[in-house]
Amino acid sequence: MDPVSQGTLGAIFAQTHGPKHYLAKAAIIGALAGMAADLDVLINSASDPLLAIDFHRHFTHSLFFIPIGGLLCSLLLYPLLGRFWGLSFRQTFIWCLIGYATHGLLDGCTTYGTKLLWPLTDERYSLDVIAIVDPMFTLPVLALVVLGAIKQSRRFVKWALLWGAFYLSLGYLQHERALNLGNEVAQSRGHQVLRLEAKPSFGNLAVWKAVYETEDRYYVDAVKPGLMGSKTWDGESVLKLNIARDFPELDPSSQQAVDIERFRTSSAGFIAVDPRNPRWIGDVRYSLLPHKVAPLWGIELKPDAADEEHVGFYTRRDNAKEALMEIARMVFE
Repeated sequence: MDPVSQGTLGAIFAQTHGPKHYLAKAAIIGALAGMAADLDVLINSASDPLLAIDFHRHFTHSLFFIPIGGLLCSLLLYPLLGRFWGLSFRQTFIWCLIGYATHGLLDGCTTYGTKLLWPLTDERYSLDVIAIVDPMFTLPVLALVVLGAIKQSRRFVKWALLWGAFYLSLGYLQHERALNLGNEVAQSRGHQVLRLEAKPSFGNLAVWKAVYETEDRYYVDAVKPGLMGSKTWDGESVLKLNIARDFPELDPSSQQAVDIERFRTSSAGFIAVDPRNPRWIGDVRYSLLPHKVAPLWGIELKPDAADEEHVGFYTRRDNAKEALMEIARMVFE
C-alpha cells in the first residue's frame, strides 16, 4: 500500500507492546519500520527499467526476511531515537520487528502481488481485498493512533485494530461478490473464462474492476456488489498479446523480447498492446477507470534498438481528476 498506510499499520501494531506512556514513541518507531520494506525502490537501473519492477515487493517483503528487516531497522533507529529517548535496544528492536512484520502482510492484502514466501517460491500472493490507496481504511486508523498516543490509552489501539479487521473482512466479502458478478457478466456473453480477477477501484470497496481472460481476448468490466442490489457497467476488451502477430519484426533473441517475457511474468500474464500506442504493451489489470482497458503502466518497444538494449517503461494517468470524479459517481449511483 501507500507509505502512509504502511506507516500507520506499523504504528498501531507497535502500540500493542510496551508501557502505555510509551505509545507515542512506539508509534513513531513502528511507523518508520513499517515503511522500511519499500526501500526496495532503491534497487533500480537507468538502463534497465524493469529491474525496479522485478525487485519491488520482493525479498524485503518476504515473511522470512522479517527478523532481518526488524534488526536492520533497530540498528538504525536505536542510536537515532531509542537511545535518545532512554529506551533499551530490546524495546526498540521489538517495535521495529512488529512494525516491519506488518508491511508484507498488508501488501499481500492488496492487488499487485507480494513474494511473501521468497526464497521458497517466486510466486506473488495477493488477496485483492483492498486498493493500494484507500483513505477509508487509513484515516480512521491514523486518527486512532494519534489519539492513543495523546491520551496514552490502548482503548484507541483496540478500536483501530477492530476497524482494520472489519474493513479488510468487508473487502474480502466484496471481493468474492465481485468475482461472482464478473462470472455472471462473462456467462451472459457466452464466454468460456480461463481466468478471472476482481480488484477494487481507487480508494473504495464499492466499485470493482473485473478482468477475465478468454482464448484470445481480455475483457474488463466495472461491477458494484451491493447489499440492496448489484450493478455492472459493460467495459472494453483487447486482444491478448501475440508477439508474432503484433511485433513480427522483433528478433526473438533480442533483449526487448526477453523484457516482454519479464513483464509478462510480473503482470501475471495479463498483457496486451495498449490501444493508445502500437509500441506500448500494458498490464490490463490496472487502469484509472474500472471499465476501461487503457493501462496505467507498461513497457515501450524501441523500433531501432540494438539487440542488447532494454525496453522503455511508461506510466499514464491522463485525466486523473476526471477519472476520480467518474469513480465517485459510480460509487453513489
